[in-house]
Amino acid sequence: MFTAAAAAAASNSKTWQPPYPSIPAAPNPSNTFNFLSLIKRRHLLSSLTISITPSSVSSIPSANARGLFQMPPIRLNNRYFLVRAGESEFESLGIINTNPVTKTSMDSGLSENGKKQTVRAAVELKAMEACDGSCWIWPSITQRAYQAAEIIASVNKVDRSHIVPEYSFLDARGLGAYEGKALESISEVYASDIISPSIKPPPISDGTPNESVADVFVRVTQLMSVLETQYSGDTIIVVSPDSDNLTILQAGLVGLDLRRHRDLFFGPGEVRFVDASSIPTGKLPASAIYKCLNPPSCR
Repeated sequence: MFTAAAAAAASNSKTWQPPYPSIPAAPNPSNTFNFLSLIKRRHLLSSLTISITPSSVSSIPSANARGLFQMPPIRLNNRYFLVRAGESEFESLGIINTNPVTKTSMDSGLSENGKKQTVRAAVELKAMEACDGSCWIWPSITQRAYQAAEIIASVNKVDRSHIVPEYSFLDARGLGAYEGKALESISEVYASDIISPSIKPPPISDGTPNESVADVFVRVTQLMSVLETQYSGDTIIVVSPDSDNLTILQAGLVGLDLRRHRDLFFGPGEVRFVDASSIPTGKLPASAIYKCLNPPSCR
C-alpha cells in the first residue's frame, strides 16, 4: 500500500545524493561509435605522452656509422687492390666505347694483348700476396673486366664463388658524344675535368651516358659504402674496365682534388694497392693545394 510516509520519502528523494559518483547514462546508440573512438584516441594520446620521454628517446640506438661512408675515410675496414682490366678489342682499334648497352658483348672483351696484360696483373697480385688466405674479386660486369677477374681468380687459386659481379657502380665512365671517336680525343674530356668536376661531356642520343667526374664519384662512393658495410678485415680486388673509375676512387680515398684525378692514371692491366693515406710514388701532385677534404666540393 502506498502510504503517506512513502510519498514523503519519494518527494525527498529528489535531493538525495548517492555515496559514489553516478555512472553517466549510456550514449545514444547512434553515437556509440563516436564515443568509443573518443576513448581510444584519449588512450592512445595518453600512451604516447607516457612513452615518449627524454629517457626513452636517449635509449634508442644510434644508426650504425659503418653504412655512412664518407670520402676521404678516416680508416678502411678492408685491404683494397685496384686493377684496370687489360686492353679491350675497341681500345686495340683506337676507338672509345663506353655505351653500357654493349658492355657484355664480346667486342667489349679483352684483346689478345689485353689478355697478356691481365695475366701479368694476376701474377703481380700473386707476388703481392693479395689473395694469401682469402680475397674477394669485384669486377664490373663489362666483358673485359669480368674476363680479367676470371684470369686473376685462376692464377691466384681463388674460388669462382668469390667473384662478385658489379652491375652498375663500376661501368666505364660514359663519355657521351665522344662515343666512337678516336681514343686520343679523350684528352679534351680531361681538359674539362681540370676546370671543374661537374662539367659533363657533350650528350649523344644513342643512350651513352655523359658523366662528369662528380657523377662517377657518386658511383664509386656507393660502391665503397657497400664494400665497407658488407666486409670487415677482408682483401678486395676491384676490377674496372677503365681508368677513370679507379683514379676518381683513389683521389677520393686519399683526399686529392678530383680535378686532378687524371694524375693517378691507370694503364691497361695496371695493379695498385690503395689505402686512405698513400699516393703512389710519381703520382703525387705538384702542390698540396690540390688536397680536398670534402669531395667533390673542392676549392
